[in-house]
Amino acid sequence: MEVDYCAALTSIKSVLKTQFIGKLNMPYPNKILLQEKEIPTQWYNITADLPEPMPPPLHPGTHEPATGDDFAPLFPKALIEQEMSNERYIDIPGEVLDVYKLWRPSPLFRARRLEKALDTPAKIFYKYEGVSPAGSHKPNTAVPQVHYNAKEGITKLTTETGAGQWGSSLAFACAQYGLKCEIWQVAASYRSKPYRKTMMEIWGGKVHPSPSMVTDFGRSLLSTDPDHPGSLGIAISEAVSEAVADDKTRYALGSVLNHVLMHQTIIGEEALLQLAQVGETPDVLVGCTGGGSNFGGLACPFMREKFNGKMSPTIRCVEPTACPTLTKGEYRYDFGDTAGMTPLMKMHTLGHNFIPEPIHAGGLRYHGMAPLVSHVFELGLVEAISIAQTECFSAGILFAKTEGIVPAPEPTHAIAAAVREALVCKESGEPRTILTALCGHGHLDLASYEKYLHNEMTDLDLDQTAIDQALQGVPIIDS
Repeated sequence: MEVDYCAALTSIKSVLKTQFIGKLNMPYPNKILLQEKEIPTQWYNITADLPEPMPPPLHPGTHEPATGDDFAPLFPKALIEQEMSNERYIDIPGEVLDVYKLWRPSPLFRARRLEKALDTPAKIFYKYEGVSPAGSHKPNTAVPQVHYNAKEGITKLTTETGAGQWGSSLAFACAQYGLKCEIWQVAASYRSKPYRKTMMEIWGGKVHPSPSMVTDFGRSLLSTDPDHPGSLGIAISEAVSEAVADDKTRYALGSVLNHVLMHQTIIGEEALLQLAQVGETPDVLVGCTGGGSNFGGLACPFMREKFNGKMSPTIRCVEPTACPTLTKGEYRYDFGDTAGMTPLMKMHTLGHNFIPEPIHAGGLRYHGMAPLVSHVFELGLVEAISIAQTECFSAGILFAKTEGIVPAPEPTHAIAAAVREALVCKESGEPRTILTALCGHGHLDLASYEKYLHNEMTDLDLDQTAIDQALQGVPIIDS
C-alpha cells in the first residue's frame, strides 16, 4: 500500500495542535511567525498621509528652509531624497533585503505568562527586535544607510551612540559592506557598558568616549570638566565635525530623522501581518521614545490603518522622567547637536545644551525628539507619558521572570506602560489588546539590573529650573 506521507504528517500535526491548544485553552500559539517570503519589500513613509505637513528643517545660518545641498556634507543623495520625500512607499533594495534575512522577519509574541502574573483579561503582544545580530531594532536602518553610502562611493561613516545599540548596529552594517566606522559613545555609557565597546570593535568599529580628545569641541569640554558624562548631542557634534572634514566620509544617524523612522517601519508592517494571522487588532499601542525611531517604526503603519478607518488604537509614547522631551520640553526649532552644527529642526526639545543625568536607559537620553513624532504629538494623533526608572526596571524583571527575555533598559519603559494598561483592564474587566515593541535585549545591561536589585538605583524627576536654563540657548526663530 502506498502511503501519502505528506498527508499523514499534516494529519498528525493537526491532531497534536488541536490537543495542545485545547489543553492550554489557546486559540493560537504564543509565537506568531512570518515566512521569509513575507518580509515587507517596501518602507512606509507616513509624511504622505499626514493631515498637516511637517514644518521644514531650516538652515542654521539663514533660517531659510534647508535644501538638499545643505544636507549633502552629511548624507548620500539617496538618503537626502528619502528624507525629503512625500512618496508613500519606497522600495527596499534587494541587497538590503538579503542582509535583513539574517534575522527578519522577527517574531511577534503573546505574553501569556505576563498576562497570567498580572491576572488581567488584557492580551499583551510584543514584537521582539532583539533577534538581530546587534540585539536591537537599530540594524533595520543601519543596513540601508550603509548600503546607500557604499553605492555612492563613501568609504567611512561616523556616528554617535548612547547605550551602544546604534553604534554596534552601524559597525555590523559597515562590516557587511567593507566600510570603516568611527563611533563617539556618550561617556557615561562608555564607562558603564564596556562590552558594547567590545561588540563595536569586533565588527571593526573605532570607538571614542564622548566628549573626546579627538575633536576641538570635545577637548574644549574636557578642559573644563575632565569627568564630563557626555550627551548624545555632544557625541553628534563630534561625529559630524569629523564627517564634514573628508569628502569620502559621511555621517549616519540612528534616530530622529524621517528616513531613519521610515526604515524602521518594517517593524510595524510585519506586526500588522502577524496580528492579522490571529485576527487581532490593538486597542493600545505603547513604545519607548528617546529619539523616536523604535516608536515610529512600530506606530507609523498602525497610524496609516487608523487614518484609513481600519482600526482605532490609542497610541502612546513612553519616555523617562529624567529626560521628558515630549511631556516637559517645548515644541520649537532647535539644533540636533550641542555645538549647533546641524540644520534646525522643529521638535520637542529640552534645549541642545541640556545634559541629561546618566540614567540607565542610555538610548533615551537625547535632548530632542524626532520632528515627525513631535509633529504627530502636536496634532493629537499620539499621547505621551513619562515613567521613572525604578518602575521600569521592576516591570523589566517581571517580564524576564514570566517571558524569559531580559529586556534592554529602554523598552522597559514600554513594558511598564503595558503593565499599567493591563492593570487598568483588570480593574475594569475590559479585555483590551495591547501591543508594544521589545526593541532589544539587555544582556549587556546587567550592571544596571544589578544596581536595581541591590537598591542602588534612584529615580530622577527633571526639575523645571534645569529645563528653563537649558532652553535659554535655543535659537529664537520668527514664525
